[in-house]
Amino acid sequence: MRKQVVGAVVTLAAFVVGSIAVVRGSDGDRGRVEFELTDQPGAWYRNTAGPVGGSNSLAVAAPGTEVRFSGKSHTVHTMTSLLFPTGAENMPFDTNAQKGSAEVVLKTPGLYVFVCKIHPYMLGAVIVDDAATDGLDLGESITLVNGITVPTSSDLATRLLRTFFIATNPSNWQTFVKFPAGAPPTPWHITYPDVAVRITGGVVVDLPAVLSARYGNDTALPPLVNPATPGVGEVWVDTQFERTAGKDKPGTASRVDATTWSVLRKVAMPSIDMNNPHNMWTDRSQKLIYQTEWFDSKLTVFERETGKFVRRISVGDAPSHVMTRTDTDEVHVALNGEEGPQAVVELSPGAKSVQRRIDIGRGNPHAHWMSEDGKTMVTPNAFTADSSIFNFPANHTTSIVPTGVTPGAIPIATGMMPDSSKYYVSNFLDSTITVIQTKTGNVLGVINLLEHYSPITGPLHDADGRELPFGGLPIQTPVSPDGRYMVTANTLTATILITDTKTDTLVNMLHGDPGAHGVQFGAKKGGGYYAYVANKFANVLTVVDADPNGDGDFSDAAVVGRVLLTGDAATPTDDRIVGNAGMGGQGVLAIPVPYNGWVQQLPQSWKSLLTAKQINPFP
Repeated sequence: MRKQVVGAVVTLAAFVVGSIAVVRGSDGDRGRVEFELTDQPGAWYRNTAGPVGGSNSLAVAAPGTEVRFSGKSHTVHTMTSLLFPTGAENMPFDTNAQKGSAEVVLKTPGLYVFVCKIHPYMLGAVIVDDAATDGLDLGESITLVNGITVPTSSDLATRLLRTFFIATNPSNWQTFVKFPAGAPPTPWHITYPDVAVRITGGVVVDLPAVLSARYGNDTALPPLVNPATPGVGEVWVDTQFERTAGKDKPGTASRVDATTWSVLRKVAMPSIDMNNPHNMWTDRSQKLIYQTEWFDSKLTVFERETGKFVRRISVGDAPSHVMTRTDTDEVHVALNGEEGPQAVVELSPGAKSVQRRIDIGRGNPHAHWMSEDGKTMVTPNAFTADSSIFNFPANHTTSIVPTGVTPGAIPIATGMMPDSSKYYVSNFLDSTITVIQTKTGNVLGVINLLEHYSPITGPLHDADGRELPFGGLPIQTPVSPDGRYMVTANTLTATILITDTKTDTLVNMLHGDPGAHGVQFGAKKGGGYYAYVANKFANVLTVVDADPNGDGDFSDAAVVGRVLLTGDAATPTDDRIVGNAGMGGQGVLAIPVPYNGWVQQLPQSWKSLLTAKQINPFP
């Protein structure tokens, strides 16, 4: 039976599972969908007509509808087609980084998803529906911006669709709460639009049924568990989506005691309306926190111990990551929204003033890394699928190295060996990691995180039925302070991968939490390290011990803790939490900083908490 259009509502006759609004023109005029690009969690591409199917960022429209994007953000964004029906007219679509508006007409029925290449969890989707067919049309196949084409019935297509419905509907985020002893936790329920969709081969299926069958629903949450062995010092997490009463913009920095695993403080900075705090670092004394505001143009500095505001300084569009030089304690901030080559800002110690802009030969860097001797900086350049190597003594970029395997790879983060001999670049859309020799810029290899994954059928298994390691949409990927292994957070698959740096091969996979994003290492009491993993769509910090026995055998790697990031009524804060408590985990910072080059310069009060091996972790 055919869909029957009544005004702006489609009713699915033979597959009646609800109704959904469809944008259609009138009197020969083109229909229009408008997305406002905002700074607000879960509504980054906000459909001005209101939520559809629970999503803030979904629209359903007739062929020929114009999609208009308008800027309501404090920083620049791109409007880029992440995926679209294969062969669709006017695709692929892309803009420069901008605050302005853009338009595109969608003619071919099927699923279109738009993304910001600077902030790649910003998603907006349009289903262009042919009223003469059964089910809402997702199309025969979709093509991703990096050139990959898969059927809409494939695991990759439905996995991406599931991620979209989680990201754009905060009620779908994984919420942990403390329950009385013995009380079962509330299952994690994901609400999908209650519609039938037309996929590969013209098959019409019930969307919630398919997604729930493939990935589960009403699933039991893993328990909240503190690691049995304490950590050293504290862990700071940018809970970027947390809403507070005195601010319009979201985001707090959450301070966690690594001994008791309790939240010690929330820093929201309502006096400056701190905007989407994304990544942190500290000074040599471990007294200051340098905080980037990713949806703005500012770097904010506050006192680590008290949360007291120190200063706020303009640096440029979409400052993403910040690190210091070990030799000078100068501060370097990557400007993710700057398309010109001078896209890294150098500030004086304490971030008291901007000293210069550094020419890395490219724009739009995201998560850079600094060498242990302070002589080298490496950047992942999101728009150009390459990485810059900057030499400070020579004061110029020595190499620009292609990364990933497609032009649309979106390199997003770096990690470096403790002796700077090689470094790693995670390529977001390619789901690969490029291995680069730092001195020469030679590519030493590419780690394919989807080697054990079929885009059609999903994860692969060994002869004994065990799931093989895989990861989709990798983000932060630091190397352990002793240089023996690397930990990678994968936001699509919510998996945490362990790579042996001797062989640059995947050796283990752990199941993490939704929106796995940030990773940093912190010292474990008595020796060794924890990898702290922050999650965008779960209100916990995931604690990983990749080598519990310290024997170099990563087969016993484990998630040893899930720490609630919400705090409680007694948690000191400069503003009252009113929404998305503990959510949006992205940047992570362990105090004291444990990495080679930084750890040796710690004040004695911090060094006294570490073992001799932790003070000199490499070789």
